[in-house]
Amino acid sequence: MIQIRPMTAEDFERFWPTFQAVTQAQETYAYDPGLSYEQALHLWLEYPLHTLIAEEDGVLLGSYYLKANAAGPGSHVCNCGYMVTPAARGRGVARLMCEHSQQLAVDSGFSAMQFNSVVSTNEVAVALWHKLGFETVGRLPRAYRHARHGLVDCLVMYKWLADMPASRKAKSPMLIGRKNIESVVSRPRRPAPGKPA
Repeated sequence: MIQIRPMTAEDFERFWPTFQAVTQAQETYAYDPGLSYEQALHLWLEYPLHTLIAEEDGVLLGSYYLKANAAGPGSHVCNCGYMVTPAARGRGVARLMCEHSQQLAVDSGFSAMQFNSVVSTNEVAVALWHKLGFETVGRLPRAYRHARHGLVDCLVMYKWLADMPASRKAKSPMLIGRKNIESVVSRPRRPAPGKPA
């Protein structure tokens, strides 16, 4: 059975080859392909509000993060990123993580989820997000320099979550940006420099 749980620093070490492969391919993420291990660790594990892994019998299948998309008046909208290991692709891991992240977002007090820059040529992901209820609300012409296709468009995708029921495990809504989150869904972390509280 696939389980989803909070990522640890040791888990990130196992995840690092997948992170490198995805970013260096320059087909889906707008991350610098030359990021160091420490920079990637901060970006994926330390900075987000939540970072989780999907695993089966101790084998890492993928990971996702969840964080506020903006501060202040925009802090009710969250943003997520997902990566699946090459060996686990085609097994529904991305769907499982996205469904899990939506419930976690609601339990964490968010009202909506936004994907800021889905590369249009990533047709599998675009189709999946649509199936899971996301709408394409904007298109950014030639916003991504794809390694194989050159300049391609990016999509802004959005889903309103406030009508979803909170999980029975969620005892009460958390304050956005705070680190004292129930242990069921998170773990203690150090505040990242410059991150809105």
